[in-house]
Amino acid sequence: MKFSLSRDLLLKPLLLVSGAVERKSTLPILGNILLEVSGQSLTMIATDLELEMVSSTEITNEGSDGKVTVPARKLLDICKSLPDDASIQFELTGESISIVSGRSRYSLATLPADDFPNIEQWQGDVEFSLQKSQLLRLIESTHFSMANQDVRYYLNGMSIETENNEIRSVATDGHRLAICKIVNESLTLPARQVIVPRKGILEIIRLLDPIDEDVQVYLGPNHIRIIDNDFSFTSKLVDGRFPDYRRVLPRNGDKVLTTNKDKLKQVLSRASILSNEKFKGVRLNFAPNELKITANNPEQEQAEEYLEIDFPFDSLEIGFNVSYILDVLNAIKEDGVKFTLSDANSSVVLEGEESGEALYVIMPMRL
Repeated sequence: MKFSLSRDLLLKPLLLVSGAVERKSTLPILGNILLEVSGQSLTMIATDLELEMVSSTEITNEGSDGKVTVPARKLLDICKSLPDDASIQFELTGESISIVSGRSRYSLATLPADDFPNIEQWQGDVEFSLQKSQLLRLIESTHFSMANQDVRYYLNGMSIETENNEIRSVATDGHRLAICKIVNESLTLPARQVIVPRKGILEIIRLLDPIDEDVQVYLGPNHIRIIDNDFSFTSKLVDGRFPDYRRVLPRNGDKVLTTNKDKLKQVLSRASILSNEKFKGVRLNFAPNELKITANNPEQEQAEEYLEIDFPFDSLEIGFNVSYILDVLNAIKEDGVKFTLSDANSSVVLEGEESGEALYVIMPMRL
């Protein structure tokens, strides 16, 4: 097995697949990338048994077809450190692979390709095509509400749902809920719900660019697969039932406030500096003409901020984790944000002033 290619042709697919390499595995082979040469094509595969990344590039094949696994981190570091226009030649001899570029020579230990784990072949029973920018918006609008290492393992991920011409993403950690939906008139999809694990979601965000180029999505019984011109990404699904979030959507909100998102973000960010570092609680006092925001901490320090608002209802005081509100304000792309409130003990609903594409529910805190 002997082949050569330019550094640029190697680096992009290598960076793509290296996201799936297991950093702290007890299985040494999971720290390796599978290199598979077939004709004038080199396919690279990396997996941590939960995710699998595949990417290909063109090569000049100077030997026979074959496959071998090499240490991912070392290969990536070597490739990054070579000059931009370098040409790299690989040659497998025995149990090591030599890498030659100009006067630089490296020899890496290999492991047998037959030991490399392969995610089993499967058929997607729901398939659809979506623009990368839409899929990215769907995920970025809700991913911050996923739980992290919660004992309720089904919350450590995102629910992706299809129904007719709608695709929804839903995430919750038990204290807040984020829902985003995209309607695509050209789709007719069966009703389906899958839970994609947290690591898979973060990897999809890393892989996708916000461009109007289509990407194929396949949902299977145990996997989700995303296929693009540059890569194929597969993730196992979380085996569990996602909570029925529709039951917790507040229905009795009768006080609606619309305000400028950036101004609200500024006053909340300033007030949060003096909030309790552990609970991040702030008090919001809604009055007819102003919103008063107060925060304090165990050191007896206090912050007060005011924002002019139009709130033609009875005054209302309610406490929140300020990080949850700031996460939502960062996710909303519009200039205006809409609050729907009922009383001091009920969850608040936040959404963009115009689109209604995404909806956020935050539970109050007792302060």
